[in-house]
Amino acid sequence: MEGEIQSHRVALFKGKMIRKTIYNKEWWFSVVDVVAALTESPTPRQYWGKIKQREFIDLQLSPIWVQLKLESSDGKKYETDCANTEGIFRIIQSIPSPKVEPFKRWLAKVGYERIQEIENPELATKRTRMLYKLKGYPEDWIEKRMRGIALREELTDEWKKRGAEKDREYEILTAEISKATFGITPSEYKKLKGLKRENLRDHMGDFELILTMLRERTTTEIHRTKDSQCISRLKDDARVGGQIAGTARKQIERKLGKSIISRDNFLKGKNQKTLGK
Repeated sequence: MEGEIQSHRVALFKGKMIRKTIYNKEWWFSVVDVVAALTESPTPRQYWGKIKQREFIDLQLSPIWVQLKLESSDGKKYETDCANTEGIFRIIQSIPSPKVEPFKRWLAKVGYERIQEIENPELATKRTRMLYKLKGYPEDWIEKRMRGIALREELTDEWKKRGAEKDREYEILTAEISKATFGITPSEYKKLKGLKRENLRDHMGDFELILTMLRERTTTEIHRTKDSQCISRLKDDARVGGQIAGTARKQIERKLGKSIISRDNFLKGKNQKTLGK
């Protein structure tokens, strides 16, 4: 998907998670998630398959969805049927559900917020900060998390400019830098914390976040200093950036006499304070 910008998030409609991603500067939503939210069907993929067959294939209409990679419950990304706001409006016309009208209002609001964020990027930052606050995260943790988001975007911008392709190669580079810092890959880290679809960084404590910022800021600067190009050179830089943060981690652990790699996660209510320490 060259030339496109994608970022992945999850939205909630009446307690149901709907995966969404920014593609060509607008929101695209997982059609299966929308179907599941509106129908309560135990087999939303089959339900959506019947709609596609009846409404588009049989009538020979042009598809109004595209396949984009979204993270699944196993933590991996798969090609998923997605539609933009206009497409979702057309699709839900074929779904007999009392939730359709409130969903339309919800969808219009989400789309409008995205337009606002494009015109004023600070709004996206403010909304993200507010969401963390509403979830109960402490202010000092939120400050670190927001700074970490900015540093991550700066790093991925460098990867994109220097020849890395999205998704798979970003995952390779992230795994390399994580292994060098913490000794485990992000997927292994999520298992340690008992996470599934959740964002790993939303469940890191202070030291974990600080070392993550250190490794990514260092790696970004190494890329720029060496003017590294292509995945193999970027991978080498990622390893070095991770090793620098990894050395700091080991020194901290020796002084503290304990590991700073924590099993704590924010899903356990009592851990809200732990993450802020």
